[in-house]
Amino acid sequence: MFKNAKVAAIALILLAATSVTAPAHAAERAISVPGCAKSTAKGHAPAKVKQPTVAAKSPAKTLTITTNCGPIVISLLGAKAPITVTSIASLANAGYYNKSLCHRLTTEGIFVLQCGDPTASGSGSPTGWKGYANENLPKAAGINYPAGTVAMANSGPNTNGSQFFLVYKDTTLGPDYTIWGKITKGLDLVQKIGAVGAYQMSGTQAMYAADGFPIQMVEIVKASAK
Repeated sequence: MFKNAKVAAIALILLAATSVTAPAHAAERAISVPGCAKSTAKGHAPAKVKQPTVAAKSPAKTLTITTNCGPIVISLLGAKAPITVTSIASLANAGYYNKSLCHRLTTEGIFVLQCGDPTASGSGSPTGWKGYANENLPKAAGINYPAGTVAMANSGPNTNGSQFFLVYKDTTLGPDYTIWGKITKGLDLVQKIGAVGAYQMSGTQAMYAADGFPIQMVEIVKASAK
């Protein structure tokens, strides 16, 4: 049985889902953040983008992520994370992130919305890229990833690719994730998405989860750096 009517509402729609990405669409119809537009984005193969080998001489200063729920503007830390900012800007301006889904939301202990994987599986990376070095790592104590921080997701040292996370509430993590930006507009939007919560499937049942797919479907409609 479902724990409450809200979860049941999600699950009844999810029972009709027939593809990997369908649950996200279904959940969005059940519960949503006011102002978010309907999205038809699906997981897809990552585009081929040439990997930068050196930092840009004049790095981009701002990344604007236009989502189906509104814009998120990020101030880029090119002086502190030059290779990372160069890589992210290259991907954004090549259209790599366009029409991709933010595939992970955590709501307990750590508070992040993770995006940047066109496959929406959590394992996607730019085709042919080699992992690049960590930069601008924080101290290993206290709230080292405060609300508004934007950092790289990785699978170990120097495995950075395209995936990143937006911190929507003060968070403490191991000092293992490159900090490359700060949200200057749209933090309230990410907080609303976090408040709606995440879910995982248990058989045919949709259950609230502290770590799962965002109930409110989040699509990066377009990303651009300048």
